[in-house]
Amino acid sequence: MAFTLEERLQLGIHGLLPPCFLSQDVQVLRVLKSYETKSNDLDKYIILMTLQDRNEKLFYRVLTSDIERFMPIVYTPTVGLACQQYGLAFRRPRGLFITIHDKGHIATMLNSWPEENIKGSSNDQDMHGSEGQPEMISDFYLRARNVFSFSKSSHRTAIGDCQSPAEKCRGAKEVRNRKSKAIVVTDGERILGLGDLGSYGMGIPVGKLALYTACGGVHPQQCLPVLLDVGTDNEKYFSYTDTSVSSEWNKWDHSTAEQSLLNDPLYIGLKHKRVRGKQYDDLIDEFMQAVANKYGMNCLVQFEDFANANAFRLLNKYRQRYCTFNDDIQGEITIYVHFQAAMGIAHLIVMALEKEGVSRGEAIQKIWMVDSKGLIVKGRSHLNHEKEMFAQDHPHVKTLEEVVQTIKPTAIIGVAAIAGAFTDQILKDMGTFNKRPIVFALSNPTSKAECTAEQCYRLTEGRGIFASGSPFPKVTLPNGQSFFPGQGNNAYVFPGVALGIIACGVRHISDDIFLTTAESIAEEVTEENLAEGRLYPPLSSIRDVSFKIAVKIVDYAYKHDLASWYPEPEDKEAFVKSLIYSPDYDSFVIDNYRWPQEAMQTQNV
Repeated sequence: MAFTLEERLQLGIHGLLPPCFLSQDVQVLRVLKSYETKSNDLDKYIILMTLQDRNEKLFYRVLTSDIERFMPIVYTPTVGLACQQYGLAFRRPRGLFITIHDKGHIATMLNSWPEENIKGSSNDQDMHGSEGQPEMISDFYLRARNVFSFSKSSHRTAIGDCQSPAEKCRGAKEVRNRKSKAIVVTDGERILGLGDLGSYGMGIPVGKLALYTACGGVHPQQCLPVLLDVGTDNEKYFSYTDTSVSSEWNKWDHSTAEQSLLNDPLYIGLKHKRVRGKQYDDLIDEFMQAVANKYGMNCLVQFEDFANANAFRLLNKYRQRYCTFNDDIQGEITIYVHFQAAMGIAHLIVMALEKEGVSRGEAIQKIWMVDSKGLIVKGRSHLNHEKEMFAQDHPHVKTLEEVVQTIKPTAIIGVAAIAGAFTDQILKDMGTFNKRPIVFALSNPTSKAECTAEQCYRLTEGRGIFASGSPFPKVTLPNGQSFFPGQGNNAYVFPGVALGIIACGVRHISDDIFLTTAESIAEEVTEENLAEGRLYPPLSSIRDVSFKIAVKIVDYAYKHDLASWYPEPEDKEAFVKSLIYSPDYDSFVIDNYRWPQEAMQTQNV
């Protein structure tokens, strides 16, 4: 209902919409009113994802209106629940599902994607007036698309269509960067701290790319979520409580509290054990080559939530051949789960210390790592190459509590997705050893956090410096001290990194780019933020933070010959700003004008 009368007449839809004209602000209000009627986070997630399907511009306008409010719904922790319940929450396909059985035909699969320029979803029918009437407006759009080369929702304006100098600038940059794309891909084997969710893991690439746009300003047309389905080894899975879903459900044995995901009648993926080894590797090889062939070597591929056994080797295999990164390893400054995250954090700390003049050997000696078997020390059996690098010359210590009491660390960082790993005793000990103990409980979702913010502040008497992967509410101690727990989430990292990489066409992503990102985020934390207990800028400022990260990456890339788009822009801030996606509606009104009367006269015989 945001179409003007002139647009409705030109599109031939006058009379098919109520005689009412709503601004986008009013549409946002309508969405919020509906959103507030939902009593649980999963329902709120579904209503937002449905809006994304129906009206992409309005979806991002809602998200950016209060990113601090909506991020926990479209991203962690709610996205974890949405993945677990993906069979029930599934409404319409988003992204590209490629299976092991498609090996040899992935190029064809990519060609089946409806847009030559990658999009986050195949929702070309979206129009700014589509609120509440998706099917009818879809028909309107198909008719309108025969006349117009752009849509209010899709914002595919070409240079010739730009109507203002600012739009011309944006159009020029889009043509310059039309080969730049962004793909987030997962095989679903290690979704957050929830384990192997198979095809249900598609919620992660979808959520990541939504934040590419909402937090970083990357155009959704440049984004493609991909799920590589090679099966699942999920042996136990939370069963649904609604036994009236279908007759097929009633045939299923739901007598136990947990069921194998492979036996779940609502499961939407391949129902066999995971394919591994050469077949798996060949599938990934073919996928990467097919992406490069179709979208160019500048296509950004972010590996997400791969299991530890594959994450490191795939990153090492492809990082010098393609434009790729794994933010579970490289985006370590705010990473969340499993041992690969710990390794990434450790490597970044070493890089940062080396930059400050500390030798590499001395830097490694400052990092003590603990896994399921205890402290990682030299001489311990079955250590892989990554662990051996950080093995210390020290007697073996078995439990985390004993390690803390023995080593007396200044900081503890939890990324193993073991809820409650930071016990009361550990937190008390940290407060005893340190004037300002650093406690990072980074595992996601909230149910997997090593401790709560309240525990940290209370047991360290308000002296703890706390950050978590998922959000925790404000904490007020009995003495009146109030703290705003910092969310150490990689949402501060990947949107700005992606925007910067796409902007200048970086072909290979070095770890230095992530160190530059960490430094940029740190610069945005004010003394006022620190006094409130915030280690990161407020989420409400994340778009500004992402913009500044992107500008620094562009500057770094050109200085170190990593960029491929030339000539180098003189004003890099203006250049990056011109690329940022706007959720505001575009106009459907055609450029209507008349010639002089005498020039329009019809010639007669």
